[in-house]
Parts: sequence; structure tokens; C-alpha cells
Amino acid sequence: MVRFHTVAVGAHKVFYREAGDRSRPTLLLLHGFPSSSHMFRNLIPLLADRFHIVAPDLPGFGFTESPARPAFAYSFDNLAKVIEGFTDALGLHRYALYVFDYGAPVGFRLALSRPERVSAIVSQNGNAYEQGLSEGWSVLRTYWREPNAANREAVRAAQLTHEATRWQYVHGTPDPLQVAPEAWELDWALMQRPDNIEIQLDLFLDYASNVALYPKFHDYFRSHRPPFLAIWGRNDPFFLPPGAEAFKTDNPNAQVRFLDTGHFALETHAAEIGAAIGELLGRLPAEG
Repeated sequence: MVRFHTVAVGAHKVFYREAGDRSRPTLLLLHGFPSSSHMFRNLIPLLADRFHIVAPDLPGFGFTESPARPAFAYSFDNLAKVIEGFTDALGLHRYALYVFDYGAPVGFRLALSRPERVSAIVSQNGNAYEQGLSEGWSVLRTYWREPNAANREAVRAAQLTHEATRWQYVHGTPDPLQVAPEAWELDWALMQRPDNIEIQLDLFLDYASNVALYPKFHDYFRSHRPPFLAIWGRNDPFFLPPGAEAFKTDNPNAQVRFLDTGHFALETHAAEIGAAIGELLGRLPAEG
């Protein structure tokens, strides 16, 4: 049974989904853009019989309530600080990470800050290497180099429309009719909250900070070598398969698997991903 909660983290009311026995190993699920913990609705029931599952909505997404701009600066550093505070509020002292899209730079920051807490990492189309960035990032790279009004508007037109939201879900899938329309419709509806489009544009601009941190993420992978699974929708228009393969450069023990689907791989391959996670986490030593 999935339970729905909110918890105070400073000025934020973080919404989260929770399932499973809290005495069992914890798996912290971190979603991406433009989604929320709703993206894990099919995965959670596949794992909750063996693990304690926690899936928060990041500030600016889903049902989490956060201060308005500019009272809160919407940056990836600050998203990570809120989620770190969230883990403290719930008393999560040890957990495996599932990171997707934006969840990857948030989760990897948690690992940098508190490496002793991370038991394993599953990256589902959660990039950390330049070779994983497709040509689809060209408009954003221009915005990073010249963060002027014209380039901000170009990003708005390219990324922040109803059709762009739908396209992210269906592009590259073996059968678009497998993708439930409520997924993108919920994302789009929540995007219409006051000032939320501007929040997303702030985060698009700050994504450059994630690329700048890639060398530190690589150092973490090399020095700590957590049990690692990169499981990737190979038809992702944003994060390319070489980005998944690159994890083995710094963590030779990393497992890499590709699925015949797109960015939101859970929409079509939740069963395969759930089984792969169960295999990875099932091999971890029991902790006292």
C-alpha cells in the first residue's frame, strides 16, 4: 500500500510517496523534469514487498509547496539541500538511490555530501557525462552562454509547451499507445501553477552547474565505486547511450543495460527495471 505524506523541510512542505516496511533497506526515488513522484506509480508496487520506498516531489514539481521566486532560488544546489533536509526529517541514514533526469544531479550531490549514506545507485537516463548530452541541448547551451531575454524565450518555446511535454513521454517508445496520457497531462497541469514556468526556466539556466560538477561526480564514482546500475532507454533524445556506458570509465563494476524505449522508460518497461533493481539491491550485504 502506498501512503501519501508531506513533511516540513525549512520553508518547504515536501510531498512524498512511501511504501514498504521501514525496517527494510530504503530506496530513495528522485524524479526528473517535468515530472514528479507520480512517474514511479508503476515501479513502487513491484519493489515494496522487499524494500522501503520513498519518493519525494522536488521543489517546483508535483505537490511539494515551496517559497516563490525570488524568496527561494531555484537551483540544483538548493534542490539538493532540500532533499538532504528531507532525508534528515525522515531519518534516512542509509539508502540506495534511483535517479532519473534532474534527479541525477540532485542525487549525485547527495552522494558527494554524504557518501556514507549511499548503499547503491540506479541511474535511469540520469546523465553525468558530456558524451551523454545530445544535440537536443543546443538551445540550452546557447542560453547558458548568453542568458538574455531572447534566449530565455527560445527555451520557453522549445521546452515549455503542452506538445513538448507530451513528446518527451512518447518519443522513442516502441508503442506510444502504451504511455498513459495522464502522465504528461498531470505534469502540464502542475506546470501552470503561478510562476512555475519561470521556475523551470531558472532551472534550465542552472543546469550548466551540473555539467560543471561532472568531474566531481566522476571522482566520487572512482573513489567510492558504489554498486551501480545504469539502465537506459536507448532512444532517449536528450541523454544518449554513450552517457550510460561512460559510468564504467570511473566505476568498472557498473552494470549497463539498454531498453528499447525513450526517456521515460518506466512508462513502458517498469517490470524490467523493477527486476533489475531487485537483482542489484538483492546482492547488497545485510547491514546491522
